[in-house]
Amino acid sequence: MPGAASGNVRPVSDGAETLISSGRPCSDGRAVEVLTADLAESSTSQESYAGPTTGTERILAEVLADVVHVERVSVDSRFFDDLGANSLVMAHFCARIRKRADLPSASMKDIYRHPTIRSLATALADAAPTPVESSVPASIEVTTPASTLQYVLCGTLQFLIFLGYSYLAGLVTTRGYEWVSAGSGLINIYLRSVLFGGAGFVCVCTFPVVAKWILIGRWKPCEFPVWGLTYLRFWTVKVLVHASPMIFFVGNPLYVLYLRALGARIGKGVTILSRHVPVCTDLLTIGAGTVIRKDSFFLCHRAHAGRIQTGAVTLGKDVLIGEKTVLDIDTSMGDRAQLGHTSALQRGEAVPDGQRWHGSPAQRTELDYLRVAPANCGALRRAGYGLLTLLQMVFVYMPLVVGGAYMLMTEVPALGKLLGPGTGEITSPELYIDALVLSLVLFFGFVVVGLAALFTVPRLLNLVVKPDQVYPLYGFHYSVHRAIASMTNIKFFKWLFGDSSYIVHYLRCLGYDLSQVEQTGSNFGTEVQHETPYLSSVGRGTMVADGLSIINADFSSTSFCVSRVSIGPHNFVGNNIAYPSQGRTGDNCLLATKVMIPLDGEVREGVGLLGSPPFEIPRSVERDSRFDHLRTGEELGRRLAAKNRYNLRTMGVWLLLRWLPFFVLTVLALVAVDVYDVVGQVIIATDVALSLGFTAGYFVLVERGVAKFRALRPQLCSIYDPYFWWHERLWKVPETYLNVFNGTPFKNAIWRLLGVRLGSRVFDDGVHITERTLATIGNDCTLNAGSKIQCHSQEDGTFKSDRITLGAGCTLGVGAFVQYGVMMGDGAVLAPDSFLMKGEEIPQHARWGGNPAAEIRDAHYQRDSDDTCGAALISGK
Repeated sequence: MPGAASGNVRPVSDGAETLISSGRPCSDGRAVEVLTADLAESSTSQESYAGPTTGTERILAEVLADVVHVERVSVDSRFFDDLGANSLVMAHFCARIRKRADLPSASMKDIYRHPTIRSLATALADAAPTPVESSVPASIEVTTPASTLQYVLCGTLQFLIFLGYSYLAGLVTTRGYEWVSAGSGLINIYLRSVLFGGAGFVCVCTFPVVAKWILIGRWKPCEFPVWGLTYLRFWTVKVLVHASPMIFFVGNPLYVLYLRALGARIGKGVTILSRHVPVCTDLLTIGAGTVIRKDSFFLCHRAHAGRIQTGAVTLGKDVLIGEKTVLDIDTSMGDRAQLGHTSALQRGEAVPDGQRWHGSPAQRTELDYLRVAPANCGALRRAGYGLLTLLQMVFVYMPLVVGGAYMLMTEVPALGKLLGPGTGEITSPELYIDALVLSLVLFFGFVVVGLAALFTVPRLLNLVVKPDQVYPLYGFHYSVHRAIASMTNIKFFKWLFGDSSYIVHYLRCLGYDLSQVEQTGSNFGTEVQHETPYLSSVGRGTMVADGLSIINADFSSTSFCVSRVSIGPHNFVGNNIAYPSQGRTGDNCLLATKVMIPLDGEVREGVGLLGSPPFEIPRSVERDSRFDHLRTGEELGRRLAAKNRYNLRTMGVWLLLRWLPFFVLTVLALVAVDVYDVVGQVIIATDVALSLGFTAGYFVLVERGVAKFRALRPQLCSIYDPYFWWHERLWKVPETYLNVFNGTPFKNAIWRLLGVRLGSRVFDDGVHITERTLATIGNDCTLNAGSKIQCHSQEDGTFKSDRITLGAGCTLGVGAFVQYGVMMGDGAVLAPDSFLMKGEEIPQHARWGGNPAAEIRDAHYQRDSDDTCGAALISGK
């Protein structure tokens, strides 16, 4: 086991002592959790035993008995309630069934809906017979790997493009600053700052647009291999578009104008709240009055089997796209259509006019997701809001940034001496002392002043926005609401306090209603987000994993309204969940990873919910009760106090580790100032490159150091076990720097340094891997933006982790989520927005999709023809 951060952390033996007593290793080395001896005996007692009456029942019973390591299984025993099985055991059961030629395929959804051998056999018999070879499509897509020379050449050119852009930015910045500093008097400095800042802002925003039209022209539906010259043009445009400051104008009419300039066909009155910027914008069509909620993907491209595929996304008039949705390429929605939260349209799917769909893959529903009345918000209001924003940027913010630094140096002599040229030689101790003082003041000043501002300013602003009152978009109340959301969702402080008891106090100070908190030490993760904290309620004893998004604001194309969201007591809320204000869940619910929260029907209580659309599963199983003695009484108090002390030390370490690179970057900046007169603008580009390289290397070293340069091993323990506290410390190491390297060979190098067993020429467009040393990724895999490989889960105070293996040539779709204990065979494909549950095994070249994922027998989302791009990628070329 990786060395713990303190001496009281004990390793877990290879015998999996923290697993169930009868655990046995699989051939692949993973520990399979099976039933305890007493449960095994009870399941085979003659009093409760019912024998099979059909051949299918007999085979299923034999397979299940072999999986759970018992002599026989009653066909009427319920998998979870009577046998005490769990989803991991049943996933292995499903995998065994899929390997049998004499049985139809079964998924985890089948297991939950038909929880006995008898009911499952009946359901499978009613299903249409499918030959076993159907799991491998007749036309198998084989990834054609790029050569190593192409791979290296592409990375080299990407690095040179980065250096060139950095040099150009440095040249413009320094020349502009020199011109501003040549002015005399406050008014002259301000006017020069306005001119240079405004011109610079316009140039930075228009540069990606110009580059796109020069390098690409018009995007067309096609495909081309990664790592080639066509891909290099695609990557250059993608990076420039994503790096544009226009990303900060999401939710503003100016952002719509930016997409139109890039070639998108967007009608009047469109509101876009998602920060996932589409790249192939010529293929994007959005009708008038459409609303796209935050965290939605509509990229108009995807990576598949080592190739970039581009395709249209077409939305009609007055369409509503919910939060955390994925629109694959070649999808469309008619006028007045709706797609609910936590949903996806797979390739080739189309929603007819006026219909409402939800789920992953989406299916028809009668639910109305448009829950706010319209308001008066015409074109003049939108234009005025955009113009006012632009004027604020040019006449307020840019002069503060450009002229503010110069005025500080001239009006504050000590700061001028510190930042001015010629402060001392590079080897002089004075330079490093100056950097130390400056970095300490700026970093810890931000922490103190930032917390004070967060706990006061948004609370005052909140007095303006009343709950359940409809306000028009693009007005005063809308600006206040956006300011509250932006300020109270700062990630720095959530990462500082998250995964500890202190996150509860932080959220309370922000405005959360947490009633009488039943402190667990892990009530919330580090990635909780909200529209407003002042209308967010979480009941007593509820635990929340990472990725919760509280949707306490509803939008139409003309209006918005904030409402209270209440999550009941004693819930467990899994990863990546969007919880709306009308959610129909109450007390004691288990909300599984990526589950869609129901908005109709009776209030669910005392059950688990899984999938999109959701269906009921057991709230918990016998295996999760083994740590119950640690959750109550004196033992809980003792362990919680110890965890709090450990987490407090972790927070101190986290601040120190965040400040150290800030100090080094400050040193590099001061060195650049000192030698600027000697080497000119070259030092700016060099400084940017060195800063990026240092940041990546530093956090790689920190993460491996925290793990004592050892690989993790599968675990099953309580959150009150010191091992888990150490694992939480490992999660605290920042990783946002990785996104800079998306789509380049450099990210693969970083993954290897972090301990991922990574093959050659892997294409990574934005995957997130939680436990790096537990992940194995084969050659030529394709990993899309927003995908996640999570080698752990945490449920009701129980922590579990295991390995994940992706074979050569696998593809993870946009927004796909892979849980621990999974194996994907060579060439397997997981469709966009899918949730592959723990313990699943996908055969070679199989295609799976959905939430939860199951085999896809039709390939409607694949192209009928193998279009290629090359020089024909762009119109007129």
